[in-house]
Amino acid sequence: MTPATAEAVEELTRLYRELPPRPAVEEVEAAAAVLASADAEEEARLAEADGEPAARAREGVPAELLDVLREARRNAIRLRALQQRKEAAHVVELERRFKVFDDLIQRASRVVSPGDGGGGGGHAAAVVNEVVEVEAKRKPELAAAVAAAATEIDRGSKGGLGFETKSVSSLRRAASADNDTEKLGLIQVASLIESSAKKGTTELNLRGKLVDQVEWLPVSLGKLQDVTELDLSENRIMALPSTIGSLRYLTKLDLHANQLINLPDTFGELSSLIDLDLRANQLKSLPTSFGNLTSLANLDLSSNMLKVLPDCLGKLTNLRRLIAETNELEELPYTIGSCTSLVELRLDFNQLKALPEAIGKLEKLEILTLHYNRIKGLPTTIGQLTRLRELDVSFNEVEIIPENICFAASLVKLNVSRNFADLRALPRSIGELEMLEELDISSNQIRVLPDSFGYLSKLRVFLADETPLEVPPKEVVKLGAQEVVNFMKNMVASRGASQKETDKRSFWAWLRTLFGCCKKDQGLGSVQLS
Repeated sequence: MTPATAEAVEELTRLYRELPPRPAVEEVEAAAAVLASADAEEEARLAEADGEPAARAREGVPAELLDVLREARRNAIRLRALQQRKEAAHVVELERRFKVFDDLIQRASRVVSPGDGGGGGGHAAAVVNEVVEVEAKRKPELAAAVAAAATEIDRGSKGGLGFETKSVSSLRRAASADNDTEKLGLIQVASLIESSAKKGTTELNLRGKLVDQVEWLPVSLGKLQDVTELDLSENRIMALPSTIGSLRYLTKLDLHANQLINLPDTFGELSSLIDLDLRANQLKSLPTSFGNLTSLANLDLSSNMLKVLPDCLGKLTNLRRLIAETNELEELPYTIGSCTSLVELRLDFNQLKALPEAIGKLEKLEILTLHYNRIKGLPTTIGQLTRLRELDVSFNEVEIIPENICFAASLVKLNVSRNFADLRALPRSIGELEMLEELDISSNQIRVLPDSFGYLSKLRVFLADETPLEVPPKEVVKLGAQEVVNFMKNMVASRGASQKETDKRSFWAWLRTLFGCCKKDQGLGSVQLS
């Protein structure tokens, strides 16, 4: 190789040294996917922005202020979309320029090392080593990987000058993947999806790892067809792509603490889903396809804005745990009775006024909590819940507890506290709940405990704060649950003995009265005969 040729090769090396980092293959594919779906996502966000002020119009917000709010939302959405397109377009253009450079390198390689790469091949390999060392200086933590890459290139796998930009990019990619503390932008998320799909990843955890500007996920999410567990929680995601329905092997999906407003209709295609966490979002409804999630066993819908649950909920016959606390639910669908596998049902902090009679069909139900609703009474079918262990109807407007609650013989914990002026008595049959260990009747208007209370032999916690109990007296209540039970038992026994004595005295008094009348009649008769 002539000195002039060597100088030209050195010039090529210098130019390579000055290049910015080349995007990985997955990053380029991700950028292309982002650009492909950007328009559709922007239109969807704009439609949602238009709908929100319309809802507020019904709340009395001035029309002009709503117009300003609508335009501000639309402008913010367009600016974010512009930024995301800019990043994606930059990656695509960067790759296009690198491809031009690749072509130039190949041309130079054919000139310097014609044929089988003899002659100048050794010098070309030396140049490659220098290039790889440049990459090592950019990423010092990759020294070992750099050495391996240099060895591979030195074997002549590419021949010619041996500029293997893909190998160097792979090193850079590996380094970025090890940095778990850095939050990911949309392009990085899309790139991670591409690489995970190619590797056949089965578990992907992105909890709290997305920058705040990432409000939607690329359509390439549907490529994760081998994923069985996906955690996207604690981000600011507002919408899921329709392609999420392609994750047919997904069994666990965690989306809690995002900003989801709705779910795509394709969500119901996640036929293998067993655990679903949707708490702490902004969901106002569930798609009709939700009933197709027939494998679902655990569902958390708490801390959303749901006013109703769809009738299709009744199709979830394998559902064991349903948490719907802190919503705006006003009623439960009658089809809830078809969820016959339910073991735990939590409905605290809603606006429920009653429970459907179908609740009695949940024969496997063990936990039912209705804390802080507006319920006035329990359905008579409550007694059919023979496996019920915990019932909480505190902070409601309950006026009466049905007598047939005594048939829920497995009940261990019963909380009827803070129904205030509405609840004035416990059911007379409460003593039939022989398994009861905890009972809270605080802040009610109950004055007398029923006689059967003395049969609650397992009761260990009894709370009656701010309840005007007269029987038993407050002094006894302070002594503990079993003292209350013993007091009621002794009182009933004493009353029974006293009643027997009273009955006995009454009997003899009646006899004396009867015989006295007879003697009087006989005396009158003898006078008449004389």
